[in-house]
Amino acid sequence: MSNSFTLASENVEAGEALRDFYLTSQRTLNRLMAAQGASFAKTKMMIFIHRQGKVRSTDLVEAFGFAPRTITEAVDAMEKDGLVERVADASDRRVKHISLTAAGVEVVQLSEPVRKRFTDQLFEVLDPAEKKQLAQLIGRLNVRLRELGEEGVDGDGGTDGCA
Repeated sequence: MSNSFTLASENVEAGEALRDFYLTSQRTLNRLMAAQGASFAKTKMMIFIHRQGKVRSTDLVEAFGFAPRTITEAVDAMEKDGLVERVADASDRRVKHISLTAAGVEVVQLSEPVRKRFTDQLFEVLDPAEKKQLAQLIGRLNVRLRELGEEGVDGDGGTDGCA
């Protein structure tokens, strides 16, 4: 028999399971990436930069949704580690383009097989139908997240248990 308490409990359980999966997977991948010379977060930024060729800080803010200060600090750290370089734009010296150094490219190249192996090993416990179902369910949750972001959240606790 289902009641509102049971449904709320199921929502909390699902939210906690998603949060735990996210945190554990991020920590595990971060540990694996650190062995390749950069954290998972830095590696994600470096992959983005590598794919774009060169970017501005504003491109990173937009792509990752972090505060500008957070991006500046991350780029500063990567620059200090010799993974990226900033170059002034020839036509507008206020604009700095960020690109990978040779060492940054090497870190990206070393990290890709690690990321692929991690993903393959993680999802090998699911059969193809389960993987498809998981992708569909997460897709539906992502659609709902976007809707909630656009609508705002009502004041009656409608998001209790969501992470």
